[in-house]
Amino acid sequence: MAVRSMTGFANASSECAGKHIYLEIRSVNHRFLDAQFKIPDDLRALESPMRELIGTKVSRGKLECRVQLNNLPDNSGSLNINQNLVAELADLNEKWRKKYDIAKLSVADILRYPGVIVSTENDSEALEKEVLALLERALNDFVAAREREGEKLQAHILERLDLMDDIIMALESLFPGLLKTHMQRVRARLAEAVQNIDEDRLKQEFALFMQKADVDEEFSRLHGHIAEVRRIVTEQKGSIGKRLDFLMQELNREANTLGSKAIATECTQVSVELKVLIEQMREQVQNIE
Repeated sequence: MAVRSMTGFANASSECAGKHIYLEIRSVNHRFLDAQFKIPDDLRALESPMRELIGTKVSRGKLECRVQLNNLPDNSGSLNINQNLVAELADLNEKWRKKYDIAKLSVADILRYPGVIVSTENDSEALEKEVLALLERALNDFVAAREREGEKLQAHILERLDLMDDIIMALESLFPGLLKTHMQRVRARLAEAVQNIDEDRLKQEFALFMQKADVDEEFSRLHGHIAEVRRIVTEQKGSIGKRLDFLMQELNREANTLGSKAIATECTQVSVELKVLIEQMREQVQNIE
């Protein structure tokens, strides 16, 4: 797949070491890769390896990775419980329940309280490995989602490139006739201004005019840039957004130059139509990785 969107979303969940793990990834446009994490303090040590793992699959976008941990009830009785903390919670609940008429804490409420279930060292290692495995699984789904969106962006761009080709080729076929018509108008205006036309002087003036009105170079560059954009979105893999953004600027520059050299309303109209299509592509290119 040659095109990936920078907008994407994926999630995954599993259970490990008495915890339910929920991991979520989402991203929006950004010039570079900006990964941010919202994870429990117990997993802070994982931020660096998680960032490295993300960097192997994502190159651009403002990405947020969120991890939630919830305690799971264990009927086997093998949980490591912080008995002192449980006693404190029960004591406070008993006092406050009488004083403030609040509901009595259930066993599930106490187990969900941070620090009640104490993880062993082995549990922590297992949990960290599971989170990294979960992240990799979510990243695969995340990249696939970006590529599906990229297919739509690719189709959008290719459609407009084809339209640009048609518009430019139509103007190219008309241009010799436009030049001839323009020359006839210039000759007619000169005939009205002077009795005797100096044919050599007229040719010199027309040669100077042709230098200004010659748009062969603009046609050539437009065709070249269009071909390069088409090649990138169909063949080149990896991060292509910045390259495409540069080409959109070049296409717009040539369309402006074509409009400034206009010798007929057809040229001006083509310049406007090209710039509309280029702007439509540029808006989509801003979302390409």
